[in-house]
Amino acid sequence: MRADLVVVGAGLFGLTVAEQAAERGLDVAVIDRRDHPGGNAWSETDPDTGIEVHRYGAHLFHTSNERVWEYVNRFTSFTSYQHRVWTVHGGEVFPLPINLGTLNQFFRANHGPAAARELVALQAAELTHEPRNLEEKAVSLIGRPLYEAFIRDYTAKQWQTDAKDLPAEVISRLPVRYTYDNRYFNDRYEGLPTDGYAAWLSRMADHPRISVHLETDFLAEGHAFSRSVVRGQVPVVYTGPVDRYFDDAHGPLGWRTLDFEREVLPVGDFQGAPVMNYADSDVDFTRILEFRHFHPERDYRTDRTVIVRERSRTAGPSDEPYYPVNTATDRARLVAYRQLVEEERDRSVVFGGRLGTYQYLDMHMAIASALRLVDDLADLVHGQGRRARGVAATVSA
Repeated sequence: MRADLVVVGAGLFGLTVAEQAAERGLDVAVIDRRDHPGGNAWSETDPDTGIEVHRYGAHLFHTSNERVWEYVNRFTSFTSYQHRVWTVHGGEVFPLPINLGTLNQFFRANHGPAAARELVALQAAELTHEPRNLEEKAVSLIGRPLYEAFIRDYTAKQWQTDAKDLPAEVISRLPVRYTYDNRYFNDRYEGLPTDGYAAWLSRMADHPRISVHLETDFLAEGHAFSRSVVRGQVPVVYTGPVDRYFDDAHGPLGWRTLDFEREVLPVGDFQGAPVMNYADSDVDFTRILEFRHFHPERDYRTDRTVIVRERSRTAGPSDEPYYPVNTATDRARLVAYRQLVEEERDRSVVFGGRLGTYQYLDMHMAIASALRLVDDLADLVHGQGRRARGVAATVSA
């Protein structure tokens, strides 16, 4: 097979671009340095319990975008799962996001919506100047008692930094619901793929015009799809880290990464919920995931369960980047990288996805962005791709 388009990265963005380009008659080569497609959404069956585990942390699909919903339903049906989260503080379990249930439990009160709004507004009025850091911003949004209970220590664990030392712009809002609705998402559509993420993502790549090449690093030399071979010869959609594409020419961009500690326990149910946050500083992890609760419709064994403790830290050069840090330094560097990105369009290279644009994207956002890109892909491909069909798709991966 020969390629009209090379897609670097087999995550949701890359797979959507590849599938849609193939549907338009293009031969597409998808490469990924991992040993599986699907990016961070990949799931696998835990061998000791038979429970489906999300390898890279919990992934919950939700969207209000009709086009995205129609698109993903071509590859999978969805369960009726609705995500709910709880958090442990001071030895008690509270519902999240903060809602009337949280407020009344925390303040030992029986407030209705109006009284609760008044209480939070009164406590948030403590701050009389423009917020100078994350702590002051949070206090200005929800007041000090709620901030200290549910935000302060959890944020410090996420960032390994005191909230007083984080910039105010890290958060723009903290949702408070003045109802007892404890659904985590507000989107029209929500659920989990009926037979799992691995099945869904594999179907997206199962197209006669798509070839998938795993364990193939675009930035490494010695294969037919390396950057030095492909760049300028065939159109490329690159979804890897934008700074690494340019060899950190303007310095590395900051990311946070996650560490996962998986454990099989000899009980049928450990915590009674899919996600339990731990808001206090005396617990070193941020949350525990218990994956059996994501699919209550499945007949999992009842004598054991699998949990995953999740910890957050600053990403090093060899770590998986998950969330952009987005400091002032990062933003300045990103401006410089965006100029290089624009120049790469002359070589028919476009950037997309979470890593390629240095922004956090929910799954539905990544898919929507990819669909928009494919709408505009014709000029890129027809301007160069058809004359570059000599790029071989055979690699020693």
